[in-house]
Amino acid sequence: MNFKELIAYQKAFSLAMLIFEISKTFPKEEIYSLTDQIRRSSRSVASNIAEAYRKRNYPKHFYSKLTDCDAENSETQVWLSFAYKCNYINKESYLKLISESDEIGKLINYMLLNPHKFGVKTAEH
Repeated sequence: MNFKELIAYQKAFSLAMLIFEISKTFPKEEIYSLTDQIRRSSRSVASNIAEAYRKRNYPKHFYSKLTDCDAENSETQVWLSFAYKCNYINKESYLKLISESDEIGKLINYMLLNPHKFGVKTAEH
């Protein structure tokens, strides 16, 4: 299997692209702060999933990369909250993006709890 086939990766990549598009509308004075931060954290989720999958031969590295994913996903939610509270995105967009992020978090958690299903060699498997 290729990492691009992972549902978590696909959804994380999709969310990062949605955030990229919506962040184009943020004020210019936010370009080096909120815009840059939210784009970086959302992209990091997808890239860390890819790295975790490639490091699946090393269980500790797999776990470490996925916990990085979880942290970056949480950071993305914080930036989305700022974007909403600063009125850069409307409530409907905010709730949709947060819902997508929550789903990605659940998929990351599933991977963490079931590493053997992703080719990680564990003591039990």
